[in-house]
Amino acid sequence: MSNFGVNGKNGKNGKNGKSTNNQERFPHGTFDYRKAVQERFPHGTFDYVNREKYAFGEYGYGKNSVKLLHVERCAAKHTIREYEVDVHLKLSTQLDYLEGNNRDIIATDSQKNTVYILAKKHGIQTPEEFGLLLCSHFLYTYRHVEEVEVKIDEYPWERLRAEDVEHNHAFVYSPCAIRFAIVSQQRHGASTIEAGLRDLRVLKTTQSAFKDFVQDGYRTLPDCNDRIFSTIVSATWRYSTATGVDFDAAWNAVKDCIIDKFAGNPETGIFSPSVQNTLYLAEKMVLDKVPQISRIDMRMPNKHYFEVDMSKFAPRVLDSCDNQEVYLPVDKPSGIIYAELIRKDVTSKL
Repeated sequence: MSNFGVNGKNGKNGKNGKSTNNQERFPHGTFDYRKAVQERFPHGTFDYVNREKYAFGEYGYGKNSVKLLHVERCAAKHTIREYEVDVHLKLSTQLDYLEGNNRDIIATDSQKNTVYILAKKHGIQTPEEFGLLLCSHFLYTYRHVEEVEVKIDEYPWERLRAEDVEHNHAFVYSPCAIRFAIVSQQRHGASTIEAGLRDLRVLKTTQSAFKDFVQDGYRTLPDCNDRIFSTIVSATWRYSTATGVDFDAAWNAVKDCIIDKFAGNPETGIFSPSVQNTLYLAEKMVLDKVPQISRIDMRMPNKHYFEVDMSKFAPRVLDSCDNQEVYLPVDKPSGIIYAELIRKDVTSKL
C-alpha cells in the first residue's frame, strides 16, 4: 500500500504528517533509470527498460553430432558400439542471451570432450544408460544447469558370422533399422527415457487388403482385396522405470513385435485389413511383452507399388507367364498412418 497522503489519503503530507515530496527526499535529484541504462548501453545491447515486456520460451544450447566408436577388448573377443550424440543444456540464467555475459556457459567443445571422457572412464553399455550417465554428470558437476537432454543414435553394427561361428573382432554394417534414445532430466526432477527405431523398411507381396472405405464423389480408388504392403516404420516409446530393464533386450523385443504383426507366420503370413490395424496390433503386442514401456508411438507411411499396365502391349510382345508381375514404385504422394498407445493409470518410477 502507498504511504503517500494524509491518513492513507492522497495529499502533501505522508505518515505522521511528514513531507513525502521527492525533492525533499532526494535533494540531489531523483535517479534517472532510463538515462543510466542508455549511458551503460549506448548501442542498445539490451533494453532493460523493456525487459519485462518479453519472456523466453524454449532456449538452450549444446553440441550436436559428437561421433564416437567405443571398443571393449575382453581378451580375444572384442565388442563395439558406434554412437552419434547430441548434448543440450538449459542454464538457470539467461545472462548469455540478455547481456552477452558468458560466465555460465559450458563451452560446447567442453560438452564434446565430456562425452569422450565419460565413455573412456565408464565404458558404454546401451544408449539409454549412457544418456542417463551424461545427464547425471552435467547436473551434478554444474549447479547452474537446470536441464539436460541427450539424444543418441546407434549405428547398426553386427558381429560377423563365418560358418555359423561368431567372429571375435570383425563386424558388418547391417542397417535393418536405426536405434536411438532420448534421455532428459531436470534438476530436482526424475529422468525421462525414450527409445526408438526408425528406417525399418518392410514389404510383403500379399495378405494385405484395403476396401469398404468411404464411397463418395471424391473417391476414385477401387477396393483392393490383395495388394503389396510396404512401409518404413518409425517408433518411439517411453519407459516408466529404468530399474531392472535390459534396454538391449527391450529394443529387440519391440522390433520383433513390429515385424511379427506385419509379416506373421513364415509360411502363411498374417492378414492386414489396413495399415491402421497392423499398427495397433504391433503397439498392443509391445505393451503386452515389455511391461516397463508405458507408451509407444508408431508411424507407418505407405510406400506405394502400382502394377504396371501391360494391356497396351500385344500378347506376342510380352510372351510371359502369368505369375510374372511388374510394379512401379511411387514415393510421392504417400499416405501416413500414426497412433500412440498408452497404458492406463501408469505412474513413472524413474
